[in-house]
Amino acid sequence: MSDYEGNESKFMRKAKENPFVPVGMAGFFAIVAWRLMKMKNRGDTKMSVHLIHMRVGAQGFVVGAITIGVLYSMYNDYIVKPREEQKALKDK
Repeated sequence: MSDYEGNESKFMRKAKENPFVPVGMAGFFAIVAWRLMKMKNRGDTKMSVHLIHMRVGAQGFVVGAITIGVLYSMYNDYIVKPREEQKALKDK
């Protein structure tokens, strides 16, 4: 197994453990690409302001995706699993 295959399987394992990380990464790259394409139509806006807006938008998307992932994980850990355990104890 080469290092490339090991890294790919590690990424896939992490993506299955926390599916919102790839969503956050994809959103980050999409926002950056969109803002880079809009750069030619920015008018008289300074480059630094444009780049700051791009960074804030991309970071906001990533933070939102991570927050949703944490809430989803907490829901599974504290609501779904206890219900399943109670149901399993009831069925015994």
